[in-house]
Amino acid sequence: MTDEQGTSGAILVVGGGISGLTAALEAAEVGNDVFIIDKNPYFGGRVAQLNEYFPKMCPPTCGLEINFKRIKNNRRIRTYTMATVQSVSGGPGNYEVTVSIAPRYVNSNCTACGDCAAACPDEIANPFNFGMDTCKAAYLPHEMAFPRRYVIAKEALSTAGAEAVKNACKYDAVDLDMKPTTVTLNVSSIVWATGWNPYDATKMDNLNYGKSEAIVTNMMIERMAAPNGPTGGKIVVPGSGKEPKTIAFVQCAGSRDENHLEYCSYICCMATFKQMTYIREQYPDAKIYVFYIDLRTPGKYEKFRENLMADANAFFIKGKVADIVVEADGVTVIAEDAVNGDKTQQKVDMAVLATGMQPSLKEGSAPAGVNLDTNGFVISDFAKGQIGAGCAKKAADVYTCTQSSTAAALKAIQVSRR
Repeated sequence: MTDEQGTSGAILVVGGGISGLTAALEAAEVGNDVFIIDKNPYFGGRVAQLNEYFPKMCPPTCGLEINFKRIKNNRRIRTYTMATVQSVSGGPGNYEVTVSIAPRYVNSNCTACGDCAAACPDEIANPFNFGMDTCKAAYLPHEMAFPRRYVIAKEALSTAGAEAVKNACKYDAVDLDMKPTTVTLNVSSIVWATGWNPYDATKMDNLNYGKSEAIVTNMMIERMAAPNGPTGGKIVVPGSGKEPKTIAFVQCAGSRDENHLEYCSYICCMATFKQMTYIREQYPDAKIYVFYIDLRTPGKYEKFRENLMADANAFFIKGKVADIVVEADGVTVIAEDAVNGDKTQQKVDMAVLATGMQPSLKEGSAPAGVNLDTNGFVISDFAKGQIGAGCAKKAADVYTCTQSSTAAALKAIQVSRR
């Protein structure tokens, strides 16, 4: 175990997505020491997995690249990946946080040359692409990964694979004997920017996710549409590679449902409209069916919605989907049309589930002392210097998350300077 003591007023940011990066930079650039940790082997969070994001329909490089550069250039920020909070003790102005760091099996000698991956005979389901393709067991998490260092899934290595990756590295960066470590951080306040997970679509039995490759999630569409995704930017039915001529979007897949997520996930309607633009760029004549309860596109996004609803080959059915039936050559989406009361069925080549946002801490990984509401969102306690930011605090889009994270940083700074 090692201790890390910043100057008086150090701040810990838990989570390295767009919210955590924003909070860390805002605090560091006004003079506070900052520790930022993330459970993944890279920073960037969910934004790194998107093809484009609002409000400017930018690729992830647009916002993340400059933030990574600012972090590398700021000596007040110390970063830890593959790191999780184990315990928090003390109080505002004097917290002691124990952080566990999982072994990466690649040390700081790594130059990201890729020789280990080239030599590795073993493969795993690619976690960055939601398992839609495979990658080597020695891999760079994604092409703009920060830190730019490989990671090894040691449990997936064969004896021959372990020998191959060790022998391939001419910089002595592969260390398969690496052990978990623990670090103790002394900080004045903590910003919880732990982000979100896509709601588990297998929990909705009637939607039959996992029973057909023609049923995908909205985040899978993002990865397919991305140039660095599993299909090189082409939206196709996974597995078969079929180009879809008909696509159905199933809104509120898990959201606004007392049996799943009781709240509106805020971003799902906009994500669907955005993904309609991806489809239209690739398939100008494809027919798109959107099954919805309500269409929520707040404020400045109304015009965007209006333009897409004017598409002659886009059809909007107000009704909650009751069932998705798996067919030999696609799926049939069944819903009750709330406008005319008729039962409607639509066979399509692909169904996209607009799965909701579930806060990461809902999964039971919140340390003692962190207050969560019944949905798993962080309840900020400003007096104690425990502050929620971004999607750890509420379901939100990227723009709202950066505003929230700036506010969280300001509150953390106030605690640090009492």
